[in-house]
Amino acid sequence: MKAPLADGRRWLRHRIESPEARLLVVDAALLVIRAALAWIFIYYGAGKLFGTFRGPGLHATATFFAGTAHLHPGMFFAVLSGVTEFAGGIAIGVGLLGRLAALGLFADMIIAMITVTFSHGLIGNVDGVGYGLNVALAALSATVVLLGTGRFSASTLLRRRAPTRLATSEAVAPDAE
Repeated sequence: MKAPLADGRRWLRHRIESPEARLLVVDAALLVIRAALAWIFIYYGAGKLFGTFRGPGLHATATFFAGTAHLHPGMFFAVLSGVTEFAGGIAIGVGLLGRLAALGLFADMIIAMITVTFSHGLIGNVDGVGYGLNVALAALSATVVLLGTGRFSASTLLRRRAPTRLATSEAVAPDAE
């Protein structure tokens, strides 16, 4: 006779190793990644655009972009970067147009590395911050580009509702003619 504990372990292992459980783990991991990206990018984007969270604000960011990063016109690139980070962070956090937002954030980090942080090394030096954070944020953004936002997102919620509306409108349309 089998021990009840062995049967319980087998049942639990089957549940944990099932395809549904693996998808749930991936979706949970994507949610954690999206939350971290949203937090960081909203923080930096709001600082660049509005000067919140002790950020430099738009004018100081434009001056930095023109002088240090050699991106001209500085104001254009300051607004572009700030909007990309702020709106992209919100989009990733909510999970709406997440792949497009993640692609923009990935490009933002690549440009930051090329123009400013790569010359300071991975960790940084007395001249400035290194590119380590940029690499991590670019990798997390690339993960969302490749895998999407997962089931715990506004995109998934809208997709689940769309077929219902489409079926309802198709069912009503023939009667309306």
